[in-house]
Amino acid sequence: MTQSENPVAIVTGAARGFGRAVTAALLDRGWTVVGDARRAHELETTARELNSARLITRPGDVTDAAHRAALVAAACQAGPLRLLVNNASRLGPSPQPALADYPATELWGVYQTNLFAPLALIQAALPALAGNGGMIVNLTSDAAVEPYAGWGGYGSSKAALDQLSAILGAENPAVPVYAFDPGDMRTEMHQAAFPGEDISDRAEPETVVPALLRLLDTRPAAGRYRATDLAAVPS
Repeated sequence: MTQSENPVAIVTGAARGFGRAVTAALLDRGWTVVGDARRAHELETTARELNSARLITRPGDVTDAAHRAALVAAACQAGPLRLLVNNASRLGPSPQPALADYPATELWGVYQTNLFAPLALIQAALPALAGNGGMIVNLTSDAAVEPYAGWGGYGSSKAALDQLSAILGAENPAVPVYAFDPGDMRTEMHQAAFPGEDISDRAEPETVVPALLRLLDTRPAAGRYRATDLAAVPS
């Protein structure tokens, strides 16, 4: 198989946490991955550790239109774009403030990263995904459906992303759109949500990836899926 024949995925926030774990798993399956991250040095470290010629790194911020265009261009040049994983997310202030005290500028930043940027990237990638029988995965959270105190900014942005995903799925039946809830994981962002607390009981991101791979392999109807439910489905 030549590189041009490999299916191509875009994974945002690929330098660490769940994005890195997904990137590693896709590379192991023979995919070419275009991965981005805001912290260029972390992306360089990840690329060095994964050591794959099929990992194409593009440091930058998903809220930047030129960066999004560069991601899609790199993916389409590498081969058939068949997967977009909108994984990059922004928690907001840590500790998280109550909604009554939430600074408007901070809330705008959360929505820019968690809602507007994923939609803009989908809009840019959709023609290629539709032409190649592709799929879209938007990372969501249980904070989108549960009223956790202190999670108003992040949770409401993910709730909006859930609805955005559902409508996109209804409007584009040829390209399944999945809102994927990985559950609590031992990541830097989750630690920031609980400053000073021990989160060692949370799942490592690598242990959640098989649930996402099951979603990609089975290609069910568009919708919202929890990792715990997918893990319970017999092979």
